[in-house]
Amino acid sequence: MNLLLIFGPPAVGKMTVGQEIAKRTGMRVLHNHMTIDLVLNFFEFGTPAFERLVRSFRIQLLEEIAGSDLPGVIVTLVYALDLEEDHIFVEEISEIFQKQGGKVWFLELEASLEERLKRNKTENRLKHKPTKRDFELSEGNLLKFNEIYKMNSDEKDIFKETHLKIRSDHLTAAETAELAVKKLGLGELVTK
Repeated sequence: MNLLLIFGPPAVGKMTVGQEIAKRTGMRVLHNHMTIDLVLNFFEFGTPAFERLVRSFRIQLLEEIAGSDLPGVIVTLVYALDLEEDHIFVEEISEIFQKQGGKVWFLELEASLEERLKRNKTENRLKHKPTKRDFELSEGNLLKFNEIYKMNSDEKDIFKETHLKIRSDHLTAAETAELAVKKLGLGELVTK
């Protein structure tokens, strides 16, 4: 059981690239809004109950997945590189898979703010993330997160050898996925 963690700022294409990688590898996708949108039905974003439940659901689900016979799982998230709690969470989910003898890869996606504002309204995003259909709120959060958090690495950030950063402004999700599968060696996984 292996973990591919796809991270980057909102609307960079994490889920869509993850879906394309899943088609090529047989890995399953756990995109961040699968838990976020569930909990938002009951608690406001950022409240203690919201944070606790989203984290708990993800950890429990990943623990079950890590012990399964699936070839791997793709997890997407906005990883604020300047928040200690995000580093702790990423380490915790990585350890779940490493303890089972699995491998962990990091795929970082980067795109311009202009491109991400376009991608924020794509059909696939709106289909799988109902809360993004409120364009005013969604775009406002995208812009706010862009100002508050560091969501892409620079030369000062150190990642493991299994880290790949792709600038995807001029790449389709399929092209980005092909590049990631090749460079990270994900093609070795058994497909479906």
